[in-house]
Formats: sequence, C-alpha cells, structure tokens
Amino acid sequence: MDKSKVFEDEKKARIVKMAEDANTQDISAKWFIESCKHNYSYNFAWMGRPIIQFPQDILALQEIIWQVKPELIVETGIAHGGSLVFYASMIELLGGTGQVVGIDIDIRQHNRVEIEKHQMFKYITLIQGSSTDEVIVGTVRELAQGKRSVLVCLDSNHTHAHVLRELELYAPMVTKGSYLVVFDTIIEDMPPGFFPDRPWNRGNNPRTAVREFLKTTDRFEIDSSIPNKLLLTVAPDGYLKCMKD
Repeated sequence: MDKSKVFEDEKKARIVKMAEDANTQDISAKWFIESCKHNYSYNFAWMGRPIIQFPQDILALQEIIWQVKPELIVETGIAHGGSLVFYASMIELLGGTGQVVGIDIDIRQHNRVEIEKHQMFKYITLIQGSSTDEVIVGTVRELAQGKRSVLVCLDSNHTHAHVLRELELYAPMVTKGSYLVVFDTIIEDMPPGFFPDRPWNRGNNPRTAVREFLKTTDRFEIDSSIPNKLLLTVAPDGYLKCMKD
C-alpha cells in the first residue's frame, strides 16, 4: 500500500467534504468579514517586511511555487514588498536561478529602501509605473520570453476594468501548468459599500473581471480545490491554472 497516496486521497476527500459543508462555509465567510473590519491581513510579515495577505493564501502560494518551480514570478501591486520577499525566498529555496518582478504605480521611497537592502533583493527587479502600460508590459514580456515556467500574481488596482486589462496583458506570459493568481476576488462577496474610500465594490472588482476574462479563453480554469481547502482566502475563483500552451 502506498501510504503517501492514501494520505493524499484522504486529504482530497476532506477538502470535498468541507466544501460541501454549508455551515462551515457560512462560518468561514462571516469570520472573514469580521476579521476584515480589524484589517486582519495587515498583521503579518515575511522575513521582516509587511506582507498584507491572509496567511492561508501565502501557504497556498508556497505550495504552488514548490509544485510549478517558476523561473519568473511577476507581481503587480507590491505595497511594502513582503510578497516580493516571500517569492524571492522561495526562488532561493528552489536553487536561486529564478527572478521576481514587482510592478507598482507608486513605489514609495521608504518601501523601496527597505526592499533594496533586504537580503532577498538579489532576486527582485522593481518596476515603477502602471502595470497596464505597454512599455512596462513589453519589458516583462521580454523577461518571460523562453522561461520554462512563469507565475503571475495580480494585486494592484482592483477595479473590473483594470484587472481585466491586466488579465488580457499578462495571461499570455503564464506557462502551461502554472498559475495566474488574481487577488481580492473576495470583494464580490463583501457587503456593498465595504470599501467606501475605494473605487471597487460589488459588481466592479477582480472577480467580475475573472468571469468576463474566462469567457474569452480556454487556456485557464479555476482551481477550486485551493480555496476549498483554505476556507479563508482573499481569492475565491482567483486561482487560475493554465491548462494549455
């Protein structure tokens, strides 16, 4: 008997059972909303840099990166740089031959200083400007050219129009078997007006963009097993697996 296979089969069965448990799903959704009232995701760091993510999603990304072993990881929207440092640390664990590219329309000077002096910066390239700017996209496209495995994570402006444009521009760079991760699709499930100082809301967010994008391509499928096992995630329907070259 292959005990590893038995363990994996048991895990898959547990995940399916959790996904079908309406009470567990309801409790998780309510807890998520309540935790956001306290800016829960702002409480964590990776190797000293604020990461501003739910720990569950970071663990899921660790599993993805270890599985697909990307030679290039692209992130749009870098904030304090914690996610970049996380990606870079994973690149080092994989042997140190990969690269991380972080794009942000406004890399604040104090964040740039901390990122650039971090021990993981040797794997990081910072690009300031709009993630949908054709020049910037062209630069990233050149970096992705010829790479065996490319992972893309979208976490910048969360409006429908912006995310849809990012999807159109960056999806072609993602390689078969890897992922295009769209953060904050959870906005569609939050109470209307939950983000009063932001331009996104129900009906205008990354999840609505994903839905429209998937109507135009058969290269990507939603990997529902990931949010199903996390229970708490900012990216329901946001883990898109690339199924074709």
